[in-house]
Amino acid sequence: MDSTTADHLPRTKWGIAALFGLVGALVVSIVVMAFIWPAAASEVHDLPVGIAGPDDQVTLVEDALAEQDPAPFALQQVATRDEAVSLIQTRKIYGAILLGDEPEVLIATAASPVSANALRGVATQLQSRIDTGVNDALTAQLTAIMGALQAGQVPQLPPSAGGGVPEVPTVTVTDLVPLAEGDATGAGLAASVFPLVLGGMIGGILLSLIVQGVVRRLIGLVVFGAAAGALIMLVMQTWFGILQGDWLLNATVVGVGVMATAAFIVAMTSLVGPPGIAIGAIVTMLIANPIAGAAAPPQFLPAPWGEVGQYFVPGASATLLRSVAYFPEAATLTQWLVLGAWLVGGVLLALIGHFRTSAEIHPPARQLEEAEAPAEREAPAEPVA
Repeated sequence: MDSTTADHLPRTKWGIAALFGLVGALVVSIVVMAFIWPAAASEVHDLPVGIAGPDDQVTLVEDALAEQDPAPFALQQVATRDEAVSLIQTRKIYGAILLGDEPEVLIATAASPVSANALRGVATQLQSRIDTGVNDALTAQLTAIMGALQAGQVPQLPPSAGGGVPEVPTVTVTDLVPLAEGDATGAGLAASVFPLVLGGMIGGILLSLIVQGVVRRLIGLVVFGAAAGALIMLVMQTWFGILQGDWLLNATVVGVGVMATAAFIVAMTSLVGPPGIAIGAIVTMLIANPIAGAAAPPQFLPAPWGEVGQYFVPGASATLLRSVAYFPEAATLTQWLVLGAWLVGGVLLALIGHFRTSAEIHPPARQLEEAEAPAEREAPAEPVA
């Protein structure tokens, strides 16, 4: 384009240019807020944790936790250590506090490194209280002995005094379900959710823009999901060792997850045209992804967003992938149903949008006949030869 042509182009009004600048800044701020808000608003509260031990010790721990606002743990009474282990392995609780003569804190780093660190803090506090209690008891005994000696009396030694310093209980921390060796901190699994979401979006956008024909799009969707699941697992599990467990099952979870995201975008595009891509991206990236609960337990997010996030594709995918990789005994039916509902719903909406558009472009033959009939009736009769 030469300078002469450019000079004749209509210039954008100053007000419209300023408005676009403000709208762009608003969009950027919303994107930043969507990604920062979960981390800024997340805090340790209402984490399901088991507790067992003598009633007086359990009451002391419950009272100490009740003083904190919000309460970090939702304590659940367990009868035995075996029961606590079973609940942790089925992902019904994140850990357990076992009191008594041999105190122990059970954690599962694979369930959530954040919750495991919180429970490690509880173990440290318990050990500190035990040490303080033992020191106070020893101080009281020494004070009593010195008082008796000063009074010229024979001190009454406690039963443990003849055997030296009493043994101080040590709080043991047991990690029942550790993370894979290639992901010792859990950062890899938490960070992998974003690429999965982005991959599903890219697949849906490409299928919507490049592939024409609803059946061809659906075939491309299936191929895309299968290939993406296999290739992503080759990177995550085979190459980097971020995951463990059954490779094929992990690949299936990833494939269904990206396919469900892509199906949603294809469906929105079929229903409303190109603006559907923007709708799918906003719902997936700005709404569903921040409340997925991948980096921290869903309980840590402000209510009810943590629970709501589990009914979107990113949240269900993250929870399901963690379960099948580390907790084979955990119930996963809910997550499979959520992903299946998004996938099947996307396919059905894509078909509805396709046939509705086809009906608008190609009206039925009966309507064509009715439209042509008046023209035939109005045509002048040809003269008889």
